[in-house]
Amino acid sequence: MTLRRLALAASLALLCTGPLPLQAEEEETDEAAEEQAEPAQSIYVEMQPPFVTNIGQSSGRLSYVKAEVTLRVASAEAETAVNNHKPRLRHEMVMMLGNQNREELSTPRGQEALRAKALEQFNQVLEDEQTGAEIKDVLFTSFVVQR
Repeated sequence: MTLRRLALAASLALLCTGPLPLQAEEEETDEAAEEQAEPAQSIYVEMQPPFVTNIGQSSGRLSYVKAEVTLRVASAEAETAVNNHKPRLRHEMVMMLGNQNREELSTPRGQEALRAKALEQFNQVLEDEQTGAEIKDVLFTSFVVQR
């Protein structure tokens, strides 16, 4: 009987110690997956002061647009890059707004097209400046077109 108990104890010891490394690996894999699955925290950078510029052709009655713009980035490094290059980003936005017409900017579709173009252009500026940063989104927090 003693030999039988010893064999049983050895079997139980192997069963108890065998899965532990596998379980630890699974926990590490689960933790790594959770870290990757967590979305990056957003940082919002306001482009102050608001953009106010004339739009459309200079012949006839002028129209104006006032847009409050906030940029969404995912890291402090990107926030720093945006702040360092804010004058050029503002220039690009003013030039884009000036090339629009009142009819386009008065529609949600036109505003969305401008937003997408601004995002592309802003990221191009950051790439040209070799910042390694990226703007995740351009948000219009206020948008008014005066006829």
